[in-house]
Amino acid sequence: MAFHFFIKGLILGLAIAAPVGPIGVLCIRRSLADGQPAGLATGLGAATADAVYGCIAAFGLAAVSTFLVNQRFWLGLIGGTFLCYLGTRTFLARPADSPTTTGRKGLIGAYLSTFFLTITNPMTILSFVAVFAGLGLATSSDYRLATSLVGGVFIGSAMWWLLLSSGAAFFRKRVGPNLMVMVNRASGVLIFALGLYSLAGVLKQS
Repeated sequence: MAFHFFIKGLILGLAIAAPVGPIGVLCIRRSLADGQPAGLATGLGAATADAVYGCIAAFGLAAVSTFLVNQRFWLGLIGGTFLCYLGTRTFLARPADSPTTTGRKGLIGAYLSTFFLTITNPMTILSFVAVFAGLGLATSSDYRLATSLVGGVFIGSAMWWLLLSSGAAFFRKRVGPNLMVMVNRASGVLIFALGLYSLAGVLKQS
């Protein structure tokens, strides 16, 4: 039974991670600019935040869930602003003359930035609650099954980020400085636009 729930979580994690959004753009861009480890660290930050929200939904932590949803305006405002900041920083980034490897601090920064972006979107937890209930995955009464489910969500999400970062890094040596400038500009504009869209949604709901 636990393995069955793990597989369901695995599929759910893949489904949540696969749609291309700001995290996907950051993952591709960082894989091209800084190498596969940076892209993977970017994705794992989002996967960790998804797992945190999955834990809250699976273990039935209603008080935490309610608090996060009640604070969705401020969390959304912070997240949208941070997206705009990342978009501006990406747009202005200058490509290295030759491929380099990101150091430990850079990997930690890549991880924390996307963890922060994902964790400041409390509506994610409502998505988890809705999906868990719809698929009959409400497991708050059985912590073993809940743990298997959340573990599957994390690993499924991590598998997607590994695939995406590896695929982008494969083309890294084929991307010259001029093309990398275009990638930075396009990525920056898209991320900034997504930040503005997020802020507009938050202000509309206020």
